[in-house]
Amino acid sequence: MSATTETTKLFSPSYQSLEARDKLKFPLGLVPRSVRPYLELIRFEKPTGTVLMFWPFAWGLTMAARVVGLPLEMYFAKLLQCLIGAFLVRGSACTVNDIFDRDVDAGVERTRGRPLPSGRITVLAATMYLLLQYAVGVVFFYLTLDGMAFYVAIFQLLPMFMVYPLLKRVTYWPQAWLGLAMNFGFITAWMSTGAPTVIAIFSAAMAGFWSWTMLYDTIYACQDKNDDIKVGVRSTALLFGSWIRPLLVTCGLLFVAMLGLMGASNGQGVAYFAISVGGTATHLMWQYFTVDLEVPESCGANFKRNGHLGWIIWGGLFADYVMSVMASAFAPST
Repeated sequence: MSATTETTKLFSPSYQSLEARDKLKFPLGLVPRSVRPYLELIRFEKPTGTVLMFWPFAWGLTMAARVVGLPLEMYFAKLLQCLIGAFLVRGSACTVNDIFDRDVDAGVERTRGRPLPSGRITVLAATMYLLLQYAVGVVFFYLTLDGMAFYVAIFQLLPMFMVYPLLKRVTYWPQAWLGLAMNFGFITAWMSTGAPTVIAIFSAAMAGFWSWTMLYDTIYACQDKNDDIKVGVRSTALLFGSWIRPLLVTCGLLFVAMLGLMGASNGQGVAYFAISVGGTATHLMWQYFTVDLEVPESCGANFKRNGHLGWIIWGGLFADYVMSVMASAFAPST
């Protein structure tokens, strides 16, 4: 390699950002360099996506646990299974996305340092890695789920996220599909408890969580608007343009309304409506007034805040569930 080429490489933004990531992003600096691309493919160093995938699992489990009176020790065991399941689904989703998007990612400043566009891993290696993840996911869900819960989990793991990367090339609404794909964990976790299927709750949950995903992923897409136009990738951020804020308000209002409908349909108590519904409305208003859609760093920070929002919804649900368990424990025997 010539001195000029080496100097150009050293001072290129993608090379410098890659080196910075190696040093700063946990746990990339703790593993051999040959292992790092595999951790990056599943975004191990960026847990927000896993958190966002996990929350619908956790909410569905907690809401159903209150219905069936699930013992606390069994609840926490299932909650851990939900976290593992979310991690497996999210990791494979990121991998298949990067395989399809490798050429597109090379033209976007934020993503050109990823393993495939940067040439640190081959397409064949990434594909074999993806198949391994699918195999582990299928085995895990087979061992931890029964009946329809297993089939719903497999549906989310396999076809839902295989389709998503292709939609960016043919429609401005890829976020609409993602809104479905991200949130099937609610149904999986609910069914895993043996709670009866309630169409009103499932419908409200999927509509509300769809709106939430539309909200946070549209903001996320605002980070790459200029690059997306150049490489031909479509998104709701480009479709709505100056009308993004009305879209965010509409999605936020629908999300809060559906949380309220879910609670009413499930007979949730005061804690849920005060903490989960009221807290979500307050948090979304704070997001709206603090995010700057023209500043990528602000959009990225807001995306992470939606991961934090999950704690509020879970907190109200868990408080309701615990109070229900305690009431049953101390109820006089007949």
